[in-house]
Amino acid sequence: MEEMDKLKTSTYYYDLPQELIAQTPIEPRDHSRMLVYHRDTNKIEHKHFYDIVEYLQSGDVLVINNTKVIPARLLGVKEETGAKIEVFLLKRIDINTWEVLMKPGKRAKEGTIITFHDKLKCKVLKNTDFGGKIVQFLYDGVFEEILNEIGNMPLPPYIHEKLKDKNRYQTVYSKYDGSSAAPTAGLHFTKELLEKLKQKGVEIVEVLLHVGLGTFRPVNEENILQHQMHSEYIEVTQEAADRINLAKKEGRRVIACGTTSIRTLESAAISKGVIAPCKKETSIFIYPGYEFKIVDAVITNFHLPESTLIMLVSAFCGIEETLAMYKIAVKEKYRFFSFGDATLLL
Repeated sequence: MEEMDKLKTSTYYYDLPQELIAQTPIEPRDHSRMLVYHRDTNKIEHKHFYDIVEYLQSGDVLVINNTKVIPARLLGVKEETGAKIEVFLLKRIDINTWEVLMKPGKRAKEGTIITFHDKLKCKVLKNTDFGGKIVQFLYDGVFEEILNEIGNMPLPPYIHEKLKDKNRYQTVYSKYDGSSAAPTAGLHFTKELLEKLKQKGVEIVEVLLHVGLGTFRPVNEENILQHQMHSEYIEVTQEAADRINLAKKEGRRVIACGTTSIRTLESAAISKGVIAPCKKETSIFIYPGYEFKIVDAVITNFHLPESTLIMLVSAFCGIEETLAMYKIAVKEKYRFFSFGDATLLL
């Protein structure tokens, strides 16, 4: 492939029939299908997610993102006109101030008051560079409690079915509120499956990335270098860094569950095989040509055509290899995107 083609958004396009976009999660969680891809031999195997126990070995470090999705979709009305407006929480700036997306956003000028409930309103303070807004919430009581009561789970726009159980859009290990979308690769794990891996000698290490616009904002430029990643908050504790560094030093594998875990690990890397604890914003954009410093294997779902996430997978597996793998997944009728099936990239 030509060097220039790597930087074209259209290079990362593939044909996906609408009916392969998963609308509901599989029950139980670990019964999703799993395409296993071996990078060294180009071999593909068709398995189920619970078979992952066969592929992970004693001494492997499995890195998971313990963020928790907040009910980030709020439906309200503009106070002066009664026009309906949807507000999507992206990132908390301070106790009452948030960065949000609004639909329709053009009508919400500075100073506009939007009412969601008798307990909750917000005031538009200013526009952001990314087409969002900065708003201040006005309420009585505890914001998180009010949000849990009136907010909706922020399912992606391609999911049209109503979610019966809110918890199915959370991982079983979610802990810290702050994500506007689920780290979906982790949705396949059950507590029992994680226990089986631990019993086999797999170390499980938790990191944090609050999923925001950086993860799911589409690439609108034809040259991917002109795409600006939106920043997301990450945390790696001293203990997590120590365990990952020891594994790398001893030549053990670090397996990242999800693109958010990959971006956290690679953002926290200070050199090849070495990671430092951090609490910071990252806007890392991983695309072909990137040299991975920490990650040896990946668990992830199937991603949208021309998205930053399929570019990340292409950086890990190769562009032609990734597109060939996706073509096989379409032919084999795997389920795609958030509630879809998994890939294990070894």
